[in-house]
Amino acid sequence: MLGAHRNYANQYRSTGVSAAVLEADPHRLVALMLSGARDRIRLAGACLERGDIPRKAKAISDASGLITGLSGALNLDAGGEIAQGLQSLYDYAQQRLLIANSDNDADALTEVDGLLGDIESAWLAIAPKAP
Repeated sequence: MLGAHRNYANQYRSTGVSAAVLEADPHRLVALMLSGARDRIRLAGACLERGDIPRKAKAISDASGLITGLSGALNLDAGGEIAQGLQSLYDYAQQRLLIANSDNDADALTEVDGLLGDIESAWLAIAPKAP
C-alpha cells in the first residue's frame, strides 16, 4: 500500500515539474535546473549515508545531467567572462561529482551543493521583474 502511495506521489511530482518546465521562461528554467541539481545532490548524500549506493549513483547521474544542460545553455559569445567562468565552475562541479560517485565522497557532494547554491542565489537575485 505504501509503495502505491509513493508511486502516486512521484507521478504527481513529475507532472508538477513537467508543467513548471513547460510554463517556464528561460530565467525560471535555469532556476529549476539549478534547484533540481541541488535536490539530486542532497538525495545522493542521503543515499550515501544510508548505504544505498545504486540510488546514490543514479542521483549523481541525474545531477550531472542537469549540470550538463546548464553548461550547454551558456552563450559564451554573448556572456563573455561571466559565461566562461560559469562554464569552468560547471566543469569543476562535474569533476567533483565524478569523485563523489567513484569514492563515495560526501564532502565532494557538499562542496558541489554549496557551489550550485552560490550560483542559484546569484541567479535568483537577477530575476526579471514581472510586468
